Amino acid sequence: MLTYSEENYLKTIYHLSLFQKKGVATNAIAAKIETKASSVTDMIKKLNDKKLIEYQKYQGVTLTEQGLMAAKMIVRKHRLWEVFLVEKLDFSWDEVHDVAEELEHIKSEKLINKLDAYLGFPTEDPHGDPIPNAKGEIKTVNKLLLSDVKKNIVCICVGVKDSSSSFLQYLDKQNMSLGSEIEILDIEVFDQSYRVKINGVTMTISKKIASNLFVKTTE
Repeated sequence: MLTYSEENYLKTIYHLSLFQKKGVATNAIAAKIETKASSVTDMIKKLNDKKLIEYQKYQGVTLTEQGLMAAKMIVRKHRLWEVFLVEKLDFSWDEVHDVAEELEHIKSEKLINKLDAYLGFPTEDPHGDPIPNAKGEIKTVNKLLLSDVKKNIVCICVGVKDSSSSFLQYLDKQNMSLGSEIEILDIEVFDQSYRVKINGVTMTISKKIASNLFVKTTE
């Protein structure tokens, strides 16, 4: 049985490992969790003793097969609860993260499997992130950042890199959401801002916005 803190560390290591080919640095874990490096060191020892991670000096932390599965199940619970909160309780997509952070620690596997079935076995959460199934399998989605798309290419918004409330609220104000059709009309040389057409409406967005929207092309 894992503690809340142990589950949070496993989930953090899992998320960080998605963007790194080698092991995850302890400093990166400390920065993500907003804690002291000494606290990370203590937790790494505990997780290593439980054979959930492996740690080698100068090479960082990697999840064992057991640790990876445990992390995926935490992510699975979090994202299923986000779907439930949005679809069944009418939460907005910028409100669900903090609530799901609490609900993800519920231990009942039976409850989560029934929740999955009740929701129709969704493969993505409200932010476009993939939901692991009960076996830990994850559907692969070919996506790229809007900032990597060339001009005059029509694409569909399939997710966000930044899931902070402030960013999601900004997207709401611009009537941008998952499924929105986006076409890059021009890129300004001066400030690298983007002139785009979103759902038929022409507007300007910053490079920072374009760098936080995941899309797939329609071609």
